[in-house]
Amino acid sequence: MDNPLLGPGLDRLRERRSVKWRLYGADVLPLWVAEMDVVPAEPVRRAVIDAVERGDTGYPWAPDYAEALADFAARRWGWRPDPSRMKLVPDVMLGVAEVLQLVTRPGDAVVVNPPVYPPFFDFVRGLDRRVVEAPLSDEGRIDLEVLERALTAATQDGGRAAYLVCNPQNPTGAVHTPEELTAALTLAASYGVRVVADEIHAPLVPSGATFTSVVSLEAGARAVALMSASKAFNLAGLKAAVAIPGPEAAADLERMPEVVSHGASHLGVVSHRAAYLEGDPWLDALLTGLDENRRLLRDLLTAQLPSVRYRVPEGTFLAWLDFSELDLGADPSAVLRERAKVALHPGPGFGSGAESHARLNFGTSPEIVREAVSRIASAV
Repeated sequence: MDNPLLGPGLDRLRERRSVKWRLYGADVLPLWVAEMDVVPAEPVRRAVIDAVERGDTGYPWAPDYAEALADFAARRWGWRPDPSRMKLVPDVMLGVAEVLQLVTRPGDAVVVNPPVYPPFFDFVRGLDRRVVEAPLSDEGRIDLEVLERALTAATQDGGRAAYLVCNPQNPTGAVHTPEELTAALTLAASYGVRVVADEIHAPLVPSGATFTSVVSLEAGARAVALMSASKAFNLAGLKAAVAIPGPEAAADLERMPEVVSHGASHLGVVSHRAAYLEGDPWLDALLTGLDENRRLLRDLLTAQLPSVRYRVPEGTFLAWLDFSELDLGADPSAVLRERAKVALHPGPGFGSGAESHARLNFGTSPEIVREAVSRIASAV
C-alpha cells in the first residue's frame, strides 16, 4: 500500500476547513496541531459514506466500538481488554476529565509529567484540581525519584490524588516500557494515588518499540486508560473514545453518568470501528512513512540546523525541538511563525522546562517537512 502521507498535495490541503489549515494565513506552513495531512483509510471512508447514504445518522452504539478496539488490541499488542467493561466517552480528554472526577474531589492534586500535552493542565484546573508537576528526565523518561517527590506533595494533606500519564508521551514521543510503567504504577499505588492514562497515540508506535497499556499490566489493576482511533487514523473531527478500566477499576466506571456516552458521535463510532477492524494495512503503511519522516527530520536538522536539539521519537508523529541555542526567546514558535512562515506548537504551554522549545508535527509529506526546515534555517 502507498504511503498515506504522499496523498494530498499542498493545494488540496489548503482547501481543508479544519483549524490546522484555517488558523494562519496561506503563506504559513502549519505543522503545529496534532492532525495529519492524510486522507482516511478506504474502509473508513466507505463506512461513513455508507452510513450517511443509509440515513444511519442517529445515536452511537457503544458495543460496536468496544468489540472492534478489543480485536485491534489483540492483533497489535497481544492483549485483549474486556469490551463489556469499557465505557464510551466523547473523546480522550473529556474521558480523562470524567474519570478524574470519579477518583478525585475538588481541591485534590493531579500529578503530570512535563513537558506534556497542554490540555492536561487546562482540564485539571478546569475541574478545580491542582496540578503537581513531576518533570521527565533529560532523556525524556519517567524519573522515579522526581515522581515520588511529586506524589508526596500531592498526598501530604491527606486528600485523594491522581497521576495523569501520557503513554506514548506527547510531545517527546517516548514509548514507556513495561518496566517503567510497572515501577511508576507501583509507586503511585504505594501512595494510594490512582493512575489515569491518555493512550491516544498507542497505535503510532513503529517497529523498534512496543506499546504497553497501563491496564494490561498487573500493577495497573486500579488504573484507567483512555483510547481512541482518532489520532492514528486522523479522525479528530469524528469524535469517539473509550475508557478502559483495569480489573479493579471497573466499579469506578460503573459510576460514570450514562449521559457521558451521548457526547460521542455515531459517525465517530462507525468510522473508528471500521479503522480498528479493517485499517491495519493503511496503518502499517502510515507507520513506515512516519518512520521515514522522523529520520528525514533528523538528517535535515543535522545538515541545516545543527544547533537545534532533537531526539528521534520512538512513537507518535510529533517532534520536540529545543531551540535554546538560537536565542529565540521563551517561545520560538512565535518568532518562527513571523520570520519563517512556519507554525509550530508553542513550547511554554507544555509545562516546566518547556521554554525555548516547540513541537513540530511531521505527519505530513516529506516535501513539506523539507520546506519547513529550509524556511526555518533561512530565517535564523
